[in-house]
Amino acid sequence: MASDIMIQITTNGMGQGPQDLQLTLIGKYLELLGQHSELPALIAFYTEGVRLVVEGSPVLAQLTALEAKGVRLVACSTCLNYFGLTDKLRVGIAGSMADILEGQVRAKKVISL
Repeated sequence: MASDIMIQITTNGMGQGPQDLQLTLIGKYLELLGQHSELPALIAFYTEGVRLVVEGSPVLAQLTALEAKGVRLVACSTCLNYFGLTDKLRVGIAGSMADILEGQVRAKKVISL
């Protein structure tokens, strides 16, 4: 069940530290989130976070599962363009900053990772 929660992911992983640790942590977080009874309505990816929704991302399976459960996944199109990743988007949609702003305004709680 989707809620009025929005999650913002702005890094290619979770936390700070070695890249492989960051990716392990975000993978586990997304896996556990998918098992939770209350899912966010939206997960927005911008800056380095867009790397999680493109070809080669180690968390595509977790994100695909969340999307199948009704979680809206929006990747910043400006960021995808900046990194040359627009054609590599594999899950979610390429959205604008207006889409991200709308999600923030509608959400009662915004969680930034």
